[in-house]
Amino acid sequence: MLRFTKMQGIGNDYVYVDCFRQPPPRDPAGISRKISDRHFGVGADGLILICPSERADARMRMFNADGSESEMCGNGIRCVAKYVHDHGIARKPSLTIETGRGVLTLELETRNGLVEQVRVDMGEPILQAERIPTTLPGDPPVNVRLPRHELSATCVSMGNPHCVIFVDEITDDLVHRVGRQIEVDPAFPRRTNVEFVRVNGPGEVTMRVWERGSGETLACGTGACAVAVAGVLAGRTVRDIVAHLPGGDLELSWSEKDNHVFMKGPAVEVFSGEWPG
Repeated sequence: MLRFTKMQGIGNDYVYVDCFRQPPPRDPAGISRKISDRHFGVGADGLILICPSERADARMRMFNADGSESEMCGNGIRCVAKYVHDHGIARKPSLTIETGRGVLTLELETRNGLVEQVRVDMGEPILQAERIPTTLPGDPPVNVRLPRHELSATCVSMGNPHCVIFVDEITDDLVHRVGRQIEVDPAFPRRTNVEFVRVNGPGEVTMRVWERGSGETLACGTGACAVAVAGVLAGRTVRDIVAHLPGGDLELSWSEKDNHVFMKGPAVEVFSGEWPG
C-alpha cells in the first residue's frame, strides 16, 4: 500500500507521497499516470514525492499526469511546504525545498499551528533562449511571432519552459486546441507550458494555462510567475501584479533589487488515503 495525501493550491491538485516515512514508489511515472486519472484513480494533475534532502529541509520530485517528470511546480511547492511543516518534518517559519531548478526558500504564514499561505522565492527567471529552451529568436524572445500560428509570444523559463501569449479574449479554442499544438511545437525542444493572458490593468491579469503533460489546469504557479516576467518584458504590466486563474488568485512580484520572482498563495490539504500496489 502507498500512503498518500491529496493537496491543492488554488485548484492545482496533486497526490503527495511522504518518502520520509515510507520508501519512494519504484515506478513513480507509472503510478502518476494511474493515480492522476480522474475517473479510475484518485484524480490529480500529477504526483509529487516529498523526499529527504542533503541540501534542504526536503526535496520535491514532481510528475505530470502523463508520467513525465517536470523540474518545478509553483503551486505544488507551496503544498510541499505545508506538508513538511504541518506533519512535523520541519516546523519552522521558513523552509528550504530542493527542486529540479535548485533550492528554493519559502516563508510560511500559519493559523492555529497550520500553514495557510506560503510566499515562495522562485529565484531568477531564465531568459536565454537556449536555456528556456526555445529556438525562437531573442534572449528572451519578446513579442515574437509563432511561425505556425497567428500569435505573438514571449518566452520565459522558471526552471521549466513557458510560452506567454497576450490576447484580448481567452477562449476555450485557444487553450484546448492552440495550447495543445504549441506545447509540442518544434520551436520548443522540451515541449512547453502555454499561458493565455488578458491584461486587465497594469497590476492585474486574467490567465489560463495549458500545462505541459497535464492539459489545462485550474492554476499554474510557475506559469503565473512567467506571466509576471513576460508582462514587464513586453511592456504590458508593472512588476507587482495579481493574477486571476480559474482556481483562484496569486500575488506576484519581480524584484528590481535582486531579479528574483516571488509568488504568494494558499496551500490546502484535502484528504489522505492508501493506494493499492
